[in-house]
Amino acid sequence: IIVILPLLLSLQEKLNEIVDQIRTGREEETKRNKQLFHGTPVTTEKKAQSDAELFEITKRQMKEKEEAGTNKLSGKQLFETDHNLDTSDIQFLEDAGNNVEVDESLFQEMDDLELEGDEDGPGYSPADPESDSGD
Repeated sequence: IIVILPLLLSLQEKLNEIVDQIRTGREEETKRNKQLFHGTPVTTEKKAQSDAELFEITKRQMKEKEEAGTNKLSGKQLFETDHNLDTSDIQFLEDAGNNVEVDESLFQEMDDLELEGDEDGPGYSPADPESDSGD
């Protein structure tokens, strides 16, 4: 027993050191995680500075695009600037000789359609509040 007691005490000390190291490591990891998720508080000055920086970056990028000649207009911008686009589809059809075929079998009369949930009756149209069939 006398030989085993010092051995057990040294083993207990070593285990206590290992447990303390593990506990310290976990506490440090928890602190790091809290710092990551906490971040820095946003003040009005920081927000204004960030907005100004973002504006400058966007302005610089737009200027670079213009200088590179890759400034493409959106569809809306093209439509607003080129009024020939208003009639381009009509012109295309006229150039094709109006050889557009329409398969009328793809269309049905609205009365023939059976819609689920048609609680308002056959004469009801949501676009026309006067068409309420319940009156």
